[in-house]
Amino acid sequence: AQIAAITQSSGDLILNVDSDTTLAPDVVSKLAHKMRDPAIGAAMGQLKASNQGDTWLTRLIDMEYWLACNEERAAQARFGAVMCCCGPCAMYRRSAMLLLLDQYETQLYRGRPSDFGEDRHLTILMLSAGFRTEYVPSAIAATVVPDTMGVYLRQQLRWARSTFRDTLLALPVLPGLDRYLTLDAIGQNVGLLLLALSVVTGIGQLALTATVPWWTTLVIGSMTLIRCSVVAYRARELRFLGFALHTLVNIFLLIPLKAYALCTLS
Repeated sequence: AQIAAITQSSGDLILNVDSDTTLAPDVVSKLAHKMRDPAIGAAMGQLKASNQGDTWLTRLIDMEYWLACNEERAAQARFGAVMCCCGPCAMYRRSAMLLLLDQYETQLYRGRPSDFGEDRHLTILMLSAGFRTEYVPSAIAATVVPDTMGVYLRQQLRWARSTFRDTLLALPVLPGLDRYLTLDAIGQNVGLLLLALSVVTGIGQLALTATVPWWTTLVIGSMTLIRCSVVAYRARELRFLGFALHTLVNIFLLIPLKAYALCTLS
């Protein structure tokens, strides 16, 4: 559908919007203003959960989106390279997309067609072609997020596979970007590995010695509290203290799911 629209379009800019996403009235103008710089190939807006108040999970995901946009993407944009312009609301330069269309249409992983995580894949292609990618926090898009754990975990499985696969695709691009982006890529992957290792060794200690791994629990709990407190201060919203619940979801659900994703990339 994207490729059909791109090839039939005639404008200088192309806006990609998910079917369950509602844009604020000024989103197009704000993204278009950012794209006035010809060096920018893509720009994304800030994502929020339109169904935030439905369940505890949608509230948690809304906070997760805030952190992903206003910490991760904002930091990457500071160095000119947002690593994933998210599909619900992203604007692309048509001339750049036409250069990349063949690579985008025929994306393969280990010789097999790969059609998940297209937003991250397209962003990496933009960066590999020498274009900058940007984040516009004032361009607000509200999207429907999963309201049940089963749907959420299926979404996270697709995203985890996409992240692992396109991190490999991004490795040749990183030397040409600011050194922060290399640090960011290492941190996101090694940090997850260290957390998983800490959890596994803690469980091993409990199973083999029947002693509670208090030191591991204390460190993870302290890091969670510090992070949530900093975000609550930056956002000026106490609700972010509740994001501490995401640590439990991460440890007991997302880490095993990401391990499974890594083993099933094909």
